[in-house]
This record gives sequence, C-alpha cells and structure tokens, in this order.
Amino acid sequence: MSSFPPLQNVRNIGIISHIDAGKTTVSERILFYTHVIHKMGEVHDGSATMDWMAQEQERGITITATTTTCRWGDLWINLIDTPGHIDFTIEVERSLRVLDGAVVIFSAVEGVQPQSESVWRQADRYRVPRICLINKMDRIGADYGAALNQMKERLRARPVLLQLPVGLEAEFEGVIDLLEGRLLTFSEEDQGLTVTVGEPPEAYREEMERAREELIEAAAECDDDVLADFLENRPISPDRLRAAIRQGALDCRIFPVFFGSALRNRGIQPLLEGVDAFLPSPLETPPVQARRAESPEQVEELPCDPDGPLCAMAFKVVSDEGRKLTYLRLYSGRLRVGETVWNSTRKVTEKVARLFRMHAHKRERIDEVRAGDIVALSGLKETLTADTLCHAEYPLVLAGLSFPEPVVSLAVEPKSVDDREKLLPSLEKLQWEDPTFRVREDSETGQTVLTGMGELHLEVVIDRLDREFGVKVKTGRPQVVYRETLQKTVTRREVFRRETEGRVQAGEVLLRISPLPRGEGLRLLLPAEEEWSLPKEMQAILEESLRQGCAFGARAGYPLTDIEVEVLEAPFEAGLTTEPGLRAAVQRCLALAAREAAPVLLEPVMSLELITPSEHAGKVLGTLQQKRGRVEGMQTRGDAEAIHVRIPLSEMFGYMTELRSATRGRGTFTMEFSHFDVAPPETLKRLGLA
Repeated sequence: MSSFPPLQNVRNIGIISHIDAGKTTVSERILFYTHVIHKMGEVHDGSATMDWMAQEQERGITITATTTTCRWGDLWINLIDTPGHIDFTIEVERSLRVLDGAVVIFSAVEGVQPQSESVWRQADRYRVPRICLINKMDRIGADYGAALNQMKERLRARPVLLQLPVGLEAEFEGVIDLLEGRLLTFSEEDQGLTVTVGEPPEAYREEMERAREELIEAAAECDDDVLADFLENRPISPDRLRAAIRQGALDCRIFPVFFGSALRNRGIQPLLEGVDAFLPSPLETPPVQARRAESPEQVEELPCDPDGPLCAMAFKVVSDEGRKLTYLRLYSGRLRVGETVWNSTRKVTEKVARLFRMHAHKRERIDEVRAGDIVALSGLKETLTADTLCHAEYPLVLAGLSFPEPVVSLAVEPKSVDDREKLLPSLEKLQWEDPTFRVREDSETGQTVLTGMGELHLEVVIDRLDREFGVKVKTGRPQVVYRETLQKTVTRREVFRRETEGRVQAGEVLLRISPLPRGEGLRLLLPAEEEWSLPKEMQAILEESLRQGCAFGARAGYPLTDIEVEVLEAPFEAGLTTEPGLRAAVQRCLALAAREAAPVLLEPVMSLELITPSEHAGKVLGTLQQKRGRVEGMQTRGDAEAIHVRIPLSEMFGYMTELRSATRGRGTFTMEFSHFDVAPPETLKRLGLA
C-alpha cells in the first residue's frame, strides 16, 4: 500500500448497528473482497478477523471497536467495526467522534431495534453522513418495507432506495441497480467474488419505475438543475443523479439504502461502491473547530491540510502488555516517529515512539502520518481518551466526548496475596481503555467496587483480569447504582471558625440549591470573575469542595443529580479565611442544605425491547408487570411479538434465565439506560432507608 493516497480517495468509515445485525460479517466480506484476507472467517465459529479478543470469539459478539485499512480500486478505506451491545456504547461514541461517514446495518427481519436507534442518535449528534444496508434479505420473515417504514417513523430519517431486491427470503438472488437500470447477481462458486451484470426481470419493471421516480424526486430536492429537468420531464443521467444524491447524503438530509445478505456473500461490492459514491473524503467534511489553549474563547477552524498546524485527537487507548497503544485521528498537520508533541488537555509533553497502521490487532509499522488518517502509536504515557495532541508552539484544544454514566456496580476481592498486589495496577490499566469503567474503594467495607454499563461489561472486565493480567478475584452480586436528588429550593449560609494548633481556620459561604428537571445532571453556578472576593486558588478549592459534596449525596451516600448549586456569596477575610476553613464551610453548608431540601432516591430505569413467540406473550407480560415494568407498546413481527417496556434495572438481574424458562428458550431481549426515576417505598425499605 502507498503511504499517502490522495486525500480525495480516503474514506474514514465505521460500521454501526444493533447487536447481531451483521456488522462483523459485513466487515469480513469487505476485507475479503478488497483482498486483505484470502479466507473468510465467521462470527459464529470465532474466526472473524475483526473479533480478535478471546471474549469476542467465545461469545460471538463484538466488544471493542477494531480498526483496519483496505483498498477498493483507487479508494483507501480506514474501517472501524463497532460493537452493537449497549454495554459497550462508548466504543461507538468515540469512533463516531472521529469518523467522516458510517454504514448503518439493519436486519431485514427485526428492522430498527433499540440499539439501532441509539447509534443513529449518536451519529446525528456528530452529523456523520450515513448509507444504509438492509442485511439478512435471505432470512425467513425478511420484510424490507417494514424496515424502511421504521426508519422513517423511529429515526425520523429519509431513506432513498438505490436498489431493489430480487426475491425475498430463500429466493433472494440479487439486486437491481436503480441508477444504471441493471441486475447484479453474485456467484456462489467463488463466494460472491464474481458479480454478473444482466437485464432486470420484466416482472420488476413497474416497481423499478416507481422506485426510480422516488429516487429522482429525492435528488431533485438536493439539486436545482435536477429539479428543473425533472419538472420539464427531461432525461437525467445517472452521474447527475449520483452527484445530487451524494450532496443530500453529505448534508445528512437523505440516506441511500442498499440490500444484501452478508452471510451468503450478496450485495457487498455495490455497498463498497456506495461508500465511494456517497460518503465524504476528509476534504469534504466541515473544518474541525479547535480552541486556542491560551485563549479558550478564540475558536479556530482547521481544514484537513497536511501542511497545517498539528491537531489530532486520541480517541481510544488500549493496554498492550502493560503499555499504552493510543489510537489517533489526525485532523491537521503531520506526525513522524520520534517527534515530541504537546498534550494540550493534560498539559504534558509526549514522545512518539512508533507509528502503526492497524489491521485488527496486527500492526504495520509506518514512519509518518498526515491529516485525514487514522493510526495507532506507542510511547504516549499520560494521554487518555479524548485528549488533544498538537505542537507546543501552536497549542490547540478540541471538543471532548460525553461519557455515559455507568449504572451497575460489583464488589470484588482478590483471592490471594499476589492477586491483591496486582489488582489495583491492573484495574488502572483497564480504566485507561474505558472511560465508562470506574473503580472505587467502599469506605465502610474496604472492598474494591467496580462500576460499569451492565452485567456483561463487568463480566468481561473480570474475565480480562484473569486472562490478561493473571489476577483472580471473588465477586459479589451486581448492584444498582442509584442517585439522589432534591425536591425543594433551600438557601443557607454557613460560617466556620475553629482554632487548631494555635491558628484560626475560618471560611464562609452562602449557597442556594434547587431541583432541576430529570436528566439535567449537576449544574454549578459560580459568581462572575469580577464578583469574586476569593483568590483564584480558593475559588478552585470551593468548586472542588462542592463537587465532592454532591458526589457524597444527602441521605444514602449516592451522588446528587438534577440539581443546581449556586454560590451567592463567598466572602474573603485576609489573614482569617483559610483553605481548610473554606472547605469545611462549603461541605457543611451543602450537606445541611441538602437535608432540608427533601432528598429522594432515584433508581435507573431501562428501555427494554423483548422478542417472544406470540403463544408466550401473555405469560411474559405477566412477569414484566410483577417486576414493575410499564408496557409502552407491542408489535407483531411474523409469529413473534416485540414488546417495548420501561422497567427498573434492579428487577432485571438474572432475567434472561427467567425469560428462557417462560418461552422455552425462544425469547430474547435487549435493553439500554433510559432515565432515573423516583424509587418506590419498597426499594427504600430494602435499602434500609424507609
């Protein structure tokens, strides 16, 4: 491979979808048809290239986002295969933060599923252009019309068909290219390598004309010249239609749709042509916005220019045999092996030891990387996820990432003395990798408590501790991570004065704490800079003390959320106000005010989609109601029912076993965090708070 392809030929794309829609299978076919691999592996037998972790191969799911590079004609594709399970949503979040485009995969049978909605919203947040593949067209129950309707209703998206499938379920044999008016079929003899072009079946003529007219209407909305020709009923060439659709896709106004069956090697090559035709190169993405480190209010727009100032984001960190391997997206400038860079987020100097182009977990050494590329590097000791790297003489800071809050915790104890010594260093390395994984020590029991996104997330952490770090632990039962909030507004002044060791420690503060709507989190309102009487170092101590106080809660020791804390006054008396005195005043004031403000406990509520055979639906609904589940809707999908429920997380531990028993092993569910809600009296009683 050439070191530097033309930037207009580069595509930085991710594959995103709900779990089990076929992301890794599609990735495997892409690698095969681009000749990166010469034998296709399968997810179900643990041989897929992109699922390289032992845990992925055993479970048949993707756990970590994996990067590779491949060529399709003149096109150079940096590809990231992302997980579909909600417990690993951070992998999708940080991948979409640095990608230019995405391929979204939907199952023709299940359609738009809960995690499909989540990844779509994540892509919306970063305005990532997308093309869509409706996969599994060969499966019994395939219904692409229902999938398209769900895209419109649930995602508020406008899908535009560029193909029509020929046949459904076992009869699915190929696709009709609506732009060129041709039939594409895929040879079974050479695993789909040979694509045969032919005339579309006569039976599809009417459907083709109708679909092509809808395609032209969508193109006309994106291009005034196409609109004029459409209104005048003049012929429009495929190239002009392609250019108009491309513009609509880059603007995230429309989303081109392709069809295929990755497992049967059908429809992947046209999808690769779609990546070329409808997803942007780094030159076509909006210039990245960076703040000047010395003047944060000054925002600078950086186009993708190898000769510009260095600006890169570390979007993923992996613990590789105890050392950090950092994944990097370069937005501007160049980077060479041996170069010194400035981490403007942590304000430290780092040195680039080696640069790699990654192929799953395998590495290809390179000497230089330039703007528009995605690579990995070793040698960075302090850098973590979402840090900005630049040159010290031109310091820039990129906008970071929002990390979802973990909702499940687990107490662990080392099994032996050797395990005890290795436990905390090993957990620290796992925290490098995953910003949604937290570790703390329980002040009452002295146990180490791990907090993550779900049971599977923590299960994988425990497994990795054993396999990768040789640390064996005993685990307790998973616990829900609750929150506290307040119901009343309270204003309180606290004056602290105490003499210790011959010196008076003093501090004073006036606070107002108020409840906020659900989902608002913690909001601190501090006086304007000119209104502070406190020195700067004491201002920082005051803010830190407020955050610590909110983390300790008001009633049960759980963090406070959905509240606003406003500092109305923080007087400073020279020679009298001290840092310990101010800290004591702030924490006491906050604690007493919170107790007066009617604190309540909040429990995490999950959004659940449950698929069950129709004959078992009544029994399943009964179990959900016993668990305080609130059914929000049901849909019939063939001979199965899809039940949408809001249910407290505390009721869901071990539910898969119960569901399998109720449905004779045929029921499945997926869930994601929805919101926090006030815990009922029985929960308070169980926790000893009633």
